[in-house]
Parts: sequence; structure tokens; C-alpha cells
Amino acid sequence: MTAVDPDKHVDERTARKVAEQARETRWRHPSFGRELFLGHFRLDLIHPHPGGSTEDRERGETFLAALREFCEHSVDGAVIERDAAIPDHVLTGLKQLGAFGMKIKTEYGGLGLSQVYYNRALMMVGSVSPALGAMLSAHQSIGVPQPLAMFGTDEQKREYLPRCATGAISAFLLTEPDVGSDPARLGTTATPTDDGWVLDGVKLWTTNGVVADLLVVMAQVPGKGISAFVVEGDSPGITVENRNEFMGLRGLENGVTRFHQVHVPRANLIGKEGMGLKIALTTLNTGRLSLPALCAGAAKWCLKIAREWSAERVQWGLPIGKHEAIAGKVAYIAATAYALEAVLDLSSELADAGGHDIRIEAALAKLYGSEMAWLVADELVQLRGGRGYETAASLAARGERGVPAEQVLRDLRINRIFEGSTEIMHLLIAREAVDAHLAVAGDIIDPEADAKRKAQALARAGGFYAKWLPTLVVGKGQVPRAYAEFGPLAGHLRFVERSSRKLARQTFYAMSRWQGRMERKQRFLARIVDIGAELFAISAACVRAAADGDRAVALADAFAAQARVRVDELFDRLWRNSDDSDAALARHVLDGRFTWLEEGVLDPSSPGPWIADSTHRASTARDVHRKTP
Repeated sequence: MTAVDPDKHVDERTARKVAEQARETRWRHPSFGRELFLGHFRLDLIHPHPGGSTEDRERGETFLAALREFCEHSVDGAVIERDAAIPDHVLTGLKQLGAFGMKIKTEYGGLGLSQVYYNRALMMVGSVSPALGAMLSAHQSIGVPQPLAMFGTDEQKREYLPRCATGAISAFLLTEPDVGSDPARLGTTATPTDDGWVLDGVKLWTTNGVVADLLVVMAQVPGKGISAFVVEGDSPGITVENRNEFMGLRGLENGVTRFHQVHVPRANLIGKEGMGLKIALTTLNTGRLSLPALCAGAAKWCLKIAREWSAERVQWGLPIGKHEAIAGKVAYIAATAYALEAVLDLSSELADAGGHDIRIEAALAKLYGSEMAWLVADELVQLRGGRGYETAASLAARGERGVPAEQVLRDLRINRIFEGSTEIMHLLIAREAVDAHLAVAGDIIDPEADAKRKAQALARAGGFYAKWLPTLVVGKGQVPRAYAEFGPLAGHLRFVERSSRKLARQTFYAMSRWQGRMERKQRFLARIVDIGAELFAISAACVRAAADGDRAVALADAFAAQARVRVDELFDRLWRNSDDSDAALARHVLDGRFTWLEEGVLDPSSPGPWIADSTHRASTARDVHRKTP
């Protein structure tokens, strides 16, 4: 991997090179998502719906039963929200249940749950307290257990996995105050010594970092690149400088962590020097599935509240759910909740089965789950009216049922930012989706390639497209009886097949038009990805309904009908949009041409006496758990 001096300015080309080198460029296993973007509807990869072993199901159901009983009797989400902290007895109980080792193999003291049941456990915990679900997710999905399971040595696994399984909380530290999704500018350094490395730097938004016993830290090794280390949370030189406060997830132990001359032994390097970013990205391929689990769980909870309230609340002589305006919201919530769980389960089953490259499926599940769950929660708040905007504590104080609808909306908002914002996810998926085009066009669009290389690349591209384009003209989706085994859902799958070919053709037209400039057409690429996400969700819902039987057909049918409307709109907006004029306007705004529009308002974030006073009061009142060297 390209090594970057963190003290030097990193230009765009270097930043892209660092990110590109961390990508897995080969596709060793089939991918339903990749084929979908290439215009090949490989239904055989997901139907019949994959399922886990009997042993996995028995182990998972046994744990879920114990977890349900614990959550019902020992976890009070309202207390966590009120105190902005997870009580010690809750953490102790979860450790005794083995919840901190759900994904860790039994040989290391974990429960060895499948991805499917791990996600179902997160759904259950998250429905009681999203902050608690986020803690368990960060600990196992991206914290020490996951990267060590994939890249750790046998000695590292024997050393750390049993500790994690029994409750040693772990965290993942990549983001820095000036570095989000641009790892080339990573400033934390790992300076080699005779027996290891010395870490120096600051990490921001360290989920679990305030209370973590073990840390996965990404740092620049001079001349080698970004590397990953396991670091003891109580190492001399580590200081938690702040416990951050957020819009939602009030119990989350997230902070700012400083490393000052922190010694890390040589045995604590994960993988090799320079592999850090690759380890992070590979870990997230499966780790991202924990977020759509929490999103699907929230959508299912929203459905329960929407159903109960719409039947109970009467206006103009009818339950509000019988008025069309509200009925549409109820139908949207129910259909979307079914689809989100279908996407989650399908992606998780593919991960468990092995033999599939799920990098696109997992990313689509994260993107789609976080966006759609947010919309579901917003509809619930609207459906409950003033009671949706009022806090659960306030409702309970005046004798009503304390439904935390507004809290769910706040808690869900972070999922559109966590582990890759929606915008970054669009770019990440788009990069994978157009990988075949970029592979054949490489030297054609490379400004550093000479004429000979460009000519050779042009010849290769011609051969590729001569074979590929004819496959996009006609397909099974145009056959009236195709997919008849799906009954009333068959038409939706024919729509997916036709739309998949259309999506590939549109991508080709864009590549022909913009070539190397295509990567800057981010809004176009986002729509391409959103179309693919909708098609993936329709496929997952239909395949899941085929397995669930008649009880689910109406849900899948309604979801597919709703999604098809969105797909048609997205196709229309590929070429009929305001992207160019919006970009021009944004340049003028940033140039200061319209600062006059900002007149007449005050900026409460500007320094002032009352700001300083309120900040002081807040800082003295905050109960921050601090680690000291």
C-alpha cells in the first residue's frame, strides 16, 4: 500500500490511490448484487432462500429465548435514555448470558451464533434500547473480535477472543478530528521501536472507547502505510478527553481518545504493516450487517405502534387507520418493515453459507436499511401527531402510554452516518458496481497512460462490450409466464430482470458519455445505486415470501408495487435532473455570492458571554467516565 506522510498535504490522486489499493479487486465468488448491476438477474444465487443448519437454528433460538427474558425483566430503555448511561447490572447480565461473545467461536468461549441469529439478537436488544444494541454491535462487528477472527494470528485469537467473549468491551478507532472517509490523511502515527511501536495521535467518535478494555487502532507506520493494532485500553499514555453527547443513542459511550507515546508490543500487530485499511474494509463487509439489523428491528417496532395507534385513535367517527391518508402510511410501514427484514436475512444467510462475495449485498443492506428505517420512523411520528413529537417521559407524566416515537427517530438518524455515510456508501457501491467497466477502460481513462496503452485498452474494451451488450437486449423478464412459481409475485421479478438490464445499459451509456469524468457524477451514480438497492430489496422480499408462504405474499406484493414506483422515478431522474445547475449554484454559495441571504438571523454557535456560561454549566454537570494514564 502507498505510504503517506501524514504531515504533508494529500492531493486527490494520492487519496484515491490509497483507497483503491485497499479494495479487494478480485471477485473470487459469485455475487448476486454485482450481477444485478451488470444486467444479469441471477435468481439462482438467492432462490430457494438459503437457510442455516439445524444446529445453528437450535443454538440461536435457545439464546434468543434467554435474551428475551433478560431484556423483558432487566433492561429499562427509559432509564438508559434518562440517565444517558447503561446500568452496570445490565452489562453484567449480558456478560453472564454470553451476549458479548455472540459471534465468537465456541472454541474461544463464545456462543458461535450464525450471522442470522446474531442479527436477530441485535434486533431484539435494539428494540429495548438502541444504545445498548449499538454497544454490542460496535464491540463484535467492528471491534476486536471481527478483525482478529479474519486476520489475527492463532496466538492473538487465544489471547484476546476469550476476554472479549466474557465481557472485555472492545472498540474500533479509525476516525480523527480531520479525517473521516479520507484515510490517506490519517494523522495517528505508529513509530517503530526495537520491540514494537509507539502510538501518537487523537481519535474521534470512538464508540465504546470511553469504557473499552481493548481497542483496534489504525495508525500510519512511516514508510509502510496504515496498520492495525490491538491496544490495551488501560495502557499508559491513553486518555479519554471527552465523552461526546449526541442527538440520539444517549447511552452510547463514545468519546475523544488521545494517544501519547503509547507502547504497543510487536505481537499486537494485526496482519502486516500497511494492511490496516484493507483489514478495516474487509471487516466492514460483514460487520455492516449489524446496522441494518438495528434498522429492521426499529421498523418492526414502528409497525407495532402504528398498528395499535391507528386502530385505537378515532377521528371523524372512524379509527384513523381507515382514513386513506393514514392507511397509506400504515401500508408503507408494514411493507417496508417486511422488506428490510428480508434484505437483512438474505444478506446474512449468504454470509453464513459462504461461497458468496457479499460486499455489495452488505453495503446495499446498510444503505437501504438506514435510509428506509428513517423514513418509516418519520411516518410513525407523523401518524401519532403531537404524541409522536412529545417525549415518552412527558407522555407518561400526564398519564398516557410512554411511546418513545421521537426517540426512535433521533436514535435512527445516526445510521445514515455510522460506518460509511449514505453519500460514501453510494460511492463505495458505485465503484464496485461499475468495476467491470473501469477494469476494461482503465488505460483509456488514465491520464498517465501513453498512446500505446490506450490503444491496447481500447481493443480490450471493444471485445468486452461486443460480448456483453447483446446480453442486455432481451431476457426472461419479457417472457409472460417467466417466474410462474412465484404466483402473484412473478410480475415483480420480471420487472427486476428487465430493470436490471436497463440499469446496465444506462451505466454503459454514462460510461461512454463521461468516461473518466464519470466518477465525478456522484448524483448520477447515487441514483444508479438506489435503483440497484430497490431491485435487490424487491428480489429479497419476493424470495422471502416464497419461503414464508401465503401469509407474506400481500406484504411482498405491496412492497414491490411501492418500490417499482420509486424505480421508475429514479430512472427518469438519471437524465432529467438539475444536477448541473445545482452544482453551479453551490459554487456561487461557497464563493460568498449569497451571504446577503443570511442576514436577519443570529448564529447561536458564535462565541458570546452566554455561550461560554452555558458551556461551562454543561461541562461541570456532565458525568464523564475518564481513563487516566
